[in-house]
Amino acid sequence: MCGNNMSALLPTIMPATRKATAAVIFLHGLGDTGHGWAEAFAGIRSSHIKYICPHVPVMPVTLNMNMTMPSWFDIIGLSPGSQEDEPGIKQAAENVKSLIDQEVKNGIPSNRIILGGFSQGPITGANKDISILQCHGDCDPLVPLMFGSLTTEKLKTLVNPANVAFKIYGGLMHSLCHQEMKAIKQFIDKVLPSVD
Repeated sequence: MCGNNMSALLPTIMPATRKATAAVIFLHGLGDTGHGWAEAFAGIRSSHIKYICPHVPVMPVTLNMNMTMPSWFDIIGLSPGSQEDEPGIKQAAENVKSLIDQEVKNGIPSNRIILGGFSQGPITGANKDISILQCHGDCDPLVPLMFGSLTTEKLKTLVNPANVAFKIYGGLMHSLCHQEMKAIKQFIDKVLPSVD
């Protein structure tokens, strides 16, 4: 985040409607905020899960002619060989870790927390036993399907390959659809079942 302080922006939170025994932390994409994602999760929420949709401050983004917009870190280019904002990515990961740590302090075990995101939002940890659902539209003009496939193959080298699911949605551009939200709900309900 290149020195930006995410903690100054409070996340949009949808509390559980009964005792929270799990949490979903969902990271928005470039130029977005957590507000719209909180609304999207309102339609698929489970009563025992707290949904946390953080926001990041605006910063200049090299890829977009240094225009300022909400961004987790700087994006220099989109080709596989493009330079990466490694300090910014590491800072974003630390900020997300702080969100996770706060939920653990709130009494939710770390194995009952899902981290997800859209476009720029996903940041993957090193837990080899985690389950991963990756969704991609086959008509995405911003993040080509090939990059999604390459990401899936990389993830399979970092975690148990049997735990990585890659779903492709025909005709979907750089957005989400009802079928995708249904798959996300099924994934969340499977990984974070009610313990009551």
